[in-house]
Amino acid sequence: MCWQVYIIKTRCGKLYTGISTDVGRRFKEHLQMYESKQGKGAKFFRGHQPVKVVFQQSFECRSSASKRESEIKKMNSSQKSALVVGFKG
Repeated sequence: MCWQVYIIKTRCGKLYTGISTDVGRRFKEHLQMYESKQGKGAKFFRGHQPVKVVFQQSFECRSSASKRESEIKKMNSSQKSALVVGFKG
């Protein structure tokens, strides 16, 4: 199973980082959380409209993906923006 770290940009420009085995499905869950305030999406999206996935990175195991997610979450906003700009999806 392939795990992916992803970053979603919101309408207001905020960046959300998460991990999943199916980023497309996860994006839809986050969108549902925004639209109906319920479901399996992150609570962050109750008040922030997800617009698009702006970064993805694949890993062979959940542990590696979780470590990378943690690294990204510790970055400041300019470091995250540089990561997104450098992404060739």
